[in-house]
Amino acid sequence: MARSEELSVSHQDLGKQANPVGGVAIEQRWLILLLSIGAGFLLTVVWSAEFVDKTIGGNVARTVLGHDPEAPISGAMAGIVFAFTSGLAGTFTACNIAAFGAVAPLLGAAGSRWGRLVQSLKPLGWMSLGMLAVSAVYGAVVGIVGTSMPQFSQAENMPGVLSGRSVQSMVAFGIVGLAMLYMGLSSLGFLRDPFLRLHSRFPYAQTVFMGALIGGFLIGRPYPLFRQLFRDAAESGNPLYGAAAFMLQSVGNIAIMAVIFIVLAVASGARLQTWMAKPGRAAVFMAVTLIVAGAFTFLYWDVRLLARREIIPWYPIAPWAA
Repeated sequence: MARSEELSVSHQDLGKQANPVGGVAIEQRWLILLLSIGAGFLLTVVWSAEFVDKTIGGNVARTVLGHDPEAPISGAMAGIVFAFTSGLAGTFTACNIAAFGAVAPLLGAAGSRWGRLVQSLKPLGWMSLGMLAVSAVYGAVVGIVGTSMPQFSQAENMPGVLSGRSVQSMVAFGIVGLAMLYMGLSSLGFLRDPFLRLHSRFPYAQTVFMGALIGGFLIGRPYPLFRQLFRDAAESGNPLYGAAAFMLQSVGNIAIMAVIFIVLAVASGARLQTWMAKPGRAAVFMAVTLIVAGAFTFLYWDVRLLARREIIPWYPIAPWAA
């Protein structure tokens, strides 16, 4: 086990720690775990998809496009513009915030603003690589066989029944949520780091994987504007168009968060790294963001959804989120 004073906020050193939370007692880790899961659960109670998707997302898309975002997509160029805009409109999700929170400890502390800018681009680049790879593959698949996939269906959801579209969302987001939970638990030292053997040769393996999870949002996303893009790509029968549209949708999805991330990295100077330098703090920060988002994602899409379809008897939901 590494001594607590050897803990570093760098990605490489985090990966080498047998116990990534040196200096944090086991009782504190259990408290952090319970509070993080509780926060994720409370988010599922108060989260209103209607408000996020239609009030925020719909208004953003309408402002950028200059017309009703639910209007038919006419042509490939309109589809490309719509792809980026729909991603931009769906920026503020719990999973997005968690992904950027997880890479925050990887920022360096170079003295100049230019140096900090360059260092902030490294994790963003690796995260984008994972995201774009998944988006491109899924977009190409949609361009080939999309009309036969559950996401293509526009059938109304019925009480007591899980539609194919709902099952696809549950599977996709269930895997994403459990993956985030696993990584959060490994950051707290409860489970083995799945990237431990890769860190020495490929220190950004976990960052690429976080990007892949963001790309995976598209596989289960029932967001109305995305479903419209999905149907357009599926009906085109063109895998290149599907890949390009889905990649742009993912880029739009992280654009605002990426700008915020870079601005904070440049503006914070060495202060962020100084704060992170306390033994265990970087790992705890990563763990909290991942566990909160993982618990939220799994509970919201795999438990609360069952209650909304009246398959399980009850799940607490705030009046404004029903």
